[in-house]
Amino acid sequence: MKKIGLSLTALSLLAASSAIAQDVRYNFAADTHFEKFKTYKWVELKDAQKVDEQKNKQIKDALDAQLAKKNLTKTDADTADLYIGYQVGVDAEKQFTSYNSDWEYGPGWSHEGFYGGMYGKSMIPTPTIYAGQLALDMYDPRQRCLVWRGVVSKTFDPTAPPNIQEKILHHSVANLLKKYPPPPLSSLSY
Repeated sequence: MKKIGLSLTALSLLAASSAIAQDVRYNFAADTHFEKFKTYKWVELKDAQKVDEQKNKQIKDALDAQLAKKNLTKTDADTADLYIGYQVGVDAEKQFTSYNSDWEYGPGWSHEGFYGGMYGKSMIPTPTIYAGQLALDMYDPRQRCLVWRGVVSKTFDPTAPPNIQEKILHHSVANLLKKYPPPPLSSLSY
């Protein structure tokens, strides 16, 4: 019994050290007033890598909990202020996909990343989502464009026990949304 306790403690420490070394990257449309967003609706991102129903629920539950802390309310109405979708790189890298190919990136973005300035640790320079990453996209349905994208690494470890995987997921989502909403561009100093 003591040996099992030590193994679980070692696994917890390994998971914690892995989560500490996470890389969080995000970017946003520079002229977006994020304070106006109060509601969101989940949308499926076309061609995104799929996960099983249980993992999908775990991811959405973790994101819903953090979004609620950001004063965003989930709705099923098409009139939501934000459309939100996620994509994962669970076991392989994949190209980023979008909610709707007719929609654009918000002002300040290019298809390769962000060119109007940046906020956070660094810009998202690549169109690839790598194994272990979770990406969250926020779209303004009125402007028909992507206004925020964040990516966090080391979120998925299929070799970890389920309880450790869930702890890592919740920690990852908290890290991902730590600095959302971004401050108004006028308050940033360069």
